[in-house]
Amino acid sequence: MSSREEHLVELVDDTGRAHGETTVAAAHQPPGQLHRAFSVLLVDPDGQVLLQRRAAVKTRFPLRWANSCCGHPRPGESLAEAANRRLREELGAGPVELTEVGVYVYYAEDPATGRVEFEYDHVLRGEFLPAAPLLPDPDEVAELRWADPTALEAELDLDPRSYAPWLGGVVNRLLRPSGPMSGTSRRAVTPTGSSADDTAERSGGR
Repeated sequence: MSSREEHLVELVDDTGRAHGETTVAAAHQPPGQLHRAFSVLLVDPDGQVLLQRRAAVKTRFPLRWANSCCGHPRPGESLAEAANRRLREELGAGPVELTEVGVYVYYAEDPATGRVEFEYDHVLRGEFLPAAPLLPDPDEVAELRWADPTALEAELDLDPRSYAPWLGGVVNRLLRPSGPMSGTSRRAVTPTGSSADDTAERSGGR
């Protein structure tokens, strides 16, 4: 976990325009630096979404339920490449074809660790086949479960401290997609070396 804190992330302005880079650790120190991130939700054919409970060793919001996986693209790395890298590392999943359903900026302070999330978050949807294997890394993921996204919105209102603070915005973008531009969603670039036909229905996140 400590080595990932030394990875570089892309600093952005509130329109998502890149203007520099810093380490993961530095970006999450108070008062926080706005940087690019992504949140993936894997969705099964019945519309259920895969949630993970973040491992206890996570430096930000440990043991809270969050989306399927999330993370940060490295400077110059595409969203699809970064998201599929984290799907593989966290869940043993992928590669999958991803659709960007929206973007939002959020800020959250973790009272347990003192770290800060200040992120320009790209929300990515991936299609999941229930029979596809998942091999979660215990250093990343404590538990997995499936949830109905509409019911999950109600749960987030009733018990927000059980969930990562960004999850509400992620689920909102999934249920009410806006896309990154012009009110429409768009397909993220298929990972290098994979065809759309090979990745569209295969699967196994900060």
